[in-house]
Amino acid sequence: MILQSYQIKIPAKTGNLEVIRNFLISSLQTLKFSEEELNKVLLSVDEACSNVIRHAYNFKENQIKIDLKIEKNKISIFVTDSGKGFDPSKIETPKMDEYLKNFKVGGLGILIMKKLMDEVEYDIRPGSQNKVKLVKYF
Repeated sequence: MILQSYQIKIPAKTGNLEVIRNFLISSLQTLKFSEEELNKVLLSVDEACSNVIRHAYNFKENQIKIDLKIEKNKISIFVTDSGKGFDPSKIETPKMDEYLKNFKVGGLGILIMKKLMDEVEYDIRPGSQNKVKLVKYF
């Protein structure tokens, strides 16, 4: 049962990542998240939104929508775009020893989301709507 629901629709620009973080902080402030857990949620949503801006929209002007659903024992955050989709099953987990040895930059967003959140699900419909669902239990 959803206790509270919040939504923000905003231009998909890197400059708006702070606005999205502030939206989440103000929406989640009454919950019993530790600062560490809140930071995990913020970083995961930041990564999801950055991926939309960079990969789905290729830095072109468009919208990103964030839906936040608060339930009795969890929050679900949906990041939705209408950009280019991808097949999550074809994204390989980086080999960290090679990654660090070669001083690579980027490419860790999905791994970060999976490590920090309790659930990560994708609903990809290229040319229509793409959605990532991030869940954190409390």
